[in-house]
Amino acid sequence: METIKHKEFEGERPLYASHDLHIDHVTIHVGESSLKESRNIKATNCTFEGKYTLWCVHGFEVDHCLFTPTARSSTWYSSDMIMTNTKQLAPKMFRDSWNLKLDNVDMPDAQETFWNCHHIDIHNSRIANADYLFMHSHNIRISDYHQDGNYSFQYARNVEIHHAIINSKDSFWNAENVTVYDSEINGEYMAWHSKNVTFVRCHLTGTQPLCYAENLKLIDCTLGDDADLAFEYSSVEATIKGRVVSIKNPTTGHIIADEIGEIILDQNQRAPKDCVIETRNK
Repeated sequence: METIKHKEFEGERPLYASHDLHIDHVTIHVGESSLKESRNIKATNCTFEGKYTLWCVHGFEVDHCLFTPTARSSTWYSSDMIMTNTKQLAPKMFRDSWNLKLDNVDMPDAQETFWNCHHIDIHNSRIANADYLFMHSHNIRISDYHQDGNYSFQYARNVEIHHAIINSKDSFWNAENVTVYDSEINGEYMAWHSKNVTFVRCHLTGTQPLCYAENLKLIDCTLGDDADLAFEYSSVEATIKGRVVSIKNPTTGHIIADEIGEIILDQNQRAPKDCVIETRNK
């Protein structure tokens, strides 16, 4: 593998179509497509300032690097990436890419990131300003994770999350085959129109959560004091610890909680209208 150290590049395509290349302590200044169409690339201790840096790159490792705010849209149409100990300050970083592994990555401006990607593994990472994260992506595994940003995981499929804090209005809309373990999910209108979503030992907050959901499951979860009007038009199996503020018009299933503030079953119920709702301490 060829090695380039302590160099600076700028302009358009300075390292275009490189193969079997290790760049170390290299700065890519503002420009475009510096490593586009490359293969088997390793970057360590580098700074990327230009946009479209890693387009159509297959097989690359990034460690202890910095992507500045001008490095937007840097990783599109690429695959087989391992990124560790890196800070990304630019939005729209991953699109139409696959086999992505991130460990100890900080992304403070991650809006519109991870669109149409698949086979994503994220560990020990923090993502913020992340509106519309993971749109139409699938086969996602996440652990030890913190996220701030709305409308995340819309239309996502085959998602597994462990030990996360996710602050996101309208999270998991139209999502399918999602399981979340030992996590905290905060935000209004959670998981509407979803299918096969399961929360295990999670704390869920935000008004009108878990509505219009099909085959929804809550296992030993808790709901926040603002999680009112829950489960409207959902098929649900739920065991809830503590109090539920209010439940409105679930369609079918079984909900059991320690305490339920209000049960609303009105003229707008939908068939089969046979959900069993009960408290443990009657």
